[in-house]
This record gives sequence, C-alpha cells and structure tokens, in this order.
Amino acid sequence: MKNPGIPLLILTTLILILVTIFAALDMAFSWVFYLTVLGQATLVFAVYKVLTDDYQTDKTFRDWYEDRPKDKDE
Repeated sequence: MKNPGIPLLILTTLILILVTIFAALDMAFSWVFYLTVLGQATLVFAVYKVLTDDYQTDKTFRDWYEDRPKDKDE
C-alpha cells in the first residue's frame, strides 16, 4: 500500500470492534478498558502517520475525481 497509515487504521478498527464485542458479552471491565485505551492510542498514532506522510501528487482540484473526470472545457 502507498500509505503506511492505512494498515494502522484497519488495526484500530478491528480493536474497537473487539471492544464492542467484549462489552456486549459482559467481559471483565479490565479487558474492555485496556482495549479501549489501546484502540484510542492506535487511532491517534494512525491519524498522526496519515497526516505526516510524505505523499506527493500532481492532481489538483481542477482534475475533479479520477473515477469521473470533469470535461476540461467546463
């Protein structure tokens, strides 16, 4: 993948889904609490990695969307 933050966001999503499942199954509070803290920490780290990624593109807002290009004469 181009962006190293995307796997971190996937991991964060899985952790927080696991928190929801654990809470619904009445798991011990300590498991739910520590998984919540871990999920929040990975979310902050993933957002930091995405925002500080050295990504360059030659696209501009005039290019519109790649899946539906805008006519140049509009």
